Amino acid sequence: MPKDDTEITQVNIAQINIIKEYFQMHPNVEIGTKDVVDWAVSTYLERTGKIFRDPDRGVRSLYQRGFLQKVAKGIYKYNPEYAENKRQEDFTTVQKNKILKRDGYKCVICGAGRENGAELHVDHIKPKDMGGLATIENGQTLCSRHNFLKKNLNQTETGKKMFIRLYELSKKEQDRELQDFCTQILQTFDNFGINGHIEWKK
Repeated sequence: MPKDDTEITQVNIAQINIIKEYFQMHPNVEIGTKDVVDWAVSTYLERTGKIFRDPDRGVRSLYQRGFLQKVAKGIYKYNPEYAENKRQEDFTTVQKNKILKRDGYKCVICGAGRENGAELHVDHIKPKDMGGLATIENGQTLCSRHNFLKKNLNQTETGKKMFIRLYELSKKEQDRELQDFCTQILQTFDNFGINGHIEWKK
């Protein structure tokens, strides 16, 4: 490796270690990216006299490696037990087959199956980046559409939006039983303060 590349690598390692140091000083604390970046930049400058380039990337790198857990957008947490004993492996082929069979080879959200032309995926119910394990119990079958939705929205958001659509349909079709069912589900979201930013009209 050329000398310049070696020096760059050593600098990157030093910068990553400073970020790790900050999180290790605050175990199990939910920390905003700005807080750790401010500390890492000033600490790196103080110790080396150099500028810390792109510290946000360092935080993301630690998250991608499984050292950090992502709590929300821009908020991370260092859980020592999770970081040291993480089991973030993907499902094995055997596990996938068992999950698909258990779910009847259908999407657990919409019921679409291969006979409907749906592409099926085996998904972590509790995401890997939140400590979800590759176990049969933590697996579910989703069609490609709902798997995409889950990856781009919190699962609870996807669920609430689905029940809102079902609620609106039940009102339109004057299906009182289904309307009452959806009302109770959506009221539960409200009672627990889950996804309050997604509004629904009773």
